[in-house]
Amino acid sequence: MALLAFGGLAAGSINSIAGGGSLLTVPLLVLAGVPGNLANGSNRVGILTSNLAAVDQFRRLGVGSLRRALPILVPVMAGSLVGSTLVGRLLDDSEFERVFGFLMVPLLVLSLRKPRARQIGAPWPAWVTTVVFLLVGAYGGAFQAGIGLILIVALSRTGMDLVLANSVKVMINVAVTVVALPSFIVQGLVDWPPALVLAAGFTVGGAVGARLTVKGGERLIRPVMIVAVLALSGRLLGVY
Repeated sequence: MALLAFGGLAAGSINSIAGGGSLLTVPLLVLAGVPGNLANGSNRVGILTSNLAAVDQFRRLGVGSLRRALPILVPVMAGSLVGSTLVGRLLDDSEFERVFGFLMVPLLVLSLRKPRARQIGAPWPAWVTTVVFLLVGAYGGAFQAGIGLILIVALSRTGMDLVLANSVKVMINVAVTVVALPSFIVQGLVDWPPALVLAAGFTVGGAVGARLTVKGGERLIRPVMIVAVLALSGRLLGVY
């Protein structure tokens, strides 16, 4: 229980700053005796509470824009519903994770590029944004791990700076989890005692991470993103 509480605290902070905190919490749930499928579902409880705490903290700090998030929420929530009910049945988990692991490093390079002014193009057209976030929602509904990193990459390509992208990201994570979590609950894939202990740590970590993001800005977000992406990629490719 102590490991879950402290692990949730660390993961909540990591998720608010960049993403990839589930790499820590899902193994901790398994270590605590929760079977893998239940660990995936139980982890969503903490994801929801930590992102709610982060949304509130960003709001208090005057960062975030519901107006910027609203056009993205509809396709993300639709994709999350599809992902939580269909994607896991259509694709083999290990195959999907291997492909995603290969994609993470190129996505990181794309996100961290510092283009010159003349290289910066117009934000994505509305239809491209809709398709991209529909797919992101589908992934988040099915697997969750790493969705924060994908969201930062995608949001940064719509013209947002990394601090604003993080604040919008946590709003989107709330929407994804609100849609996906009931599916896991209905299927009996949430082990509530460890899930609630983990969620308590997650909640505090989410608020702490949001405050660190605003204070540290991109100088803090970028190195955390690099470490998180490389860790996630290595895990998905079976390096460790």
